[in-house]
Amino acid sequence: MKRNPLIYSLTRRVAQLVFSFFYKIETEGNGSLGDQGPVVILPKHQYWTDIPLVSLAFRPRLYFVAKKELFQYPLIRHYLSLAGAIPVDREKSIRTLDSFKMLIALLKANERIVIFPEGTYFRNIVGAGKGRLLQMILKFQEELKQKISFIPVGIRYGEREGWRRRVEICIGSPLFAERESDAIALTERAMEEISRLSRLPRCHMKFEIRNPKHETNSNDQNPKFKTTSSENVSSI
Repeated sequence: MKRNPLIYSLTRRVAQLVFSFFYKIETEGNGSLGDQGPVVILPKHQYWTDIPLVSLAFRPRLYFVAKKELFQYPLIRHYLSLAGAIPVDREKSIRTLDSFKMLIALLKANERIVIFPEGTYFRNIVGAGKGRLLQMILKFQEELKQKISFIPVGIRYGEREGWRRRVEICIGSPLFAERESDAIALTERAMEEISRLSRLPRCHMKFEIRNPKHETNSNDQNPKFKTTSSENVSSI
């Protein structure tokens, strides 16, 4: 189901009105994007509110990659699809091959796609990032006949001023990669930029990009590496 511009715009207006009561939002960087061709936006992820905040920071209409569990109920699935959400299976991405084909078609049409590279909430720290989806996108970049802009975005939740909480959204400069084998380097650069823009430290984890032919699990984090404490990490 394709995004409905009216539903997206209405949702954005409601979010703008409601969030103005609870947040003092400050945006830094180019939110218009201009004529950059296909764009993948890579924001920091700490709370569910990151999703509407990102939509408020950018002027063009966006598509969002979301976990498939959110699409379990028909009415919610219908609304999310109309608002521009694309379901992805976090356990086995092959199960959502149709969603990935849709994602590639949208990039070919020069649309803007939002992917949270940490894959889940990391509060007060920046996660290692999951490069599997970026790897799949880079594999098909040649078909697009133009480079994809990968834009890191920092989100920092500050102190409350009265009943409103200050939120800083910093849009970084575009990052580029040539080929599928650059996925690890691209993910590393993106996470470094997200850390800098958010002014948050990174946790010490390593990247793991597997051969798609041998994929059994989409989790890019090797469990033998140290993660952050449970108070900093939570499920989407």
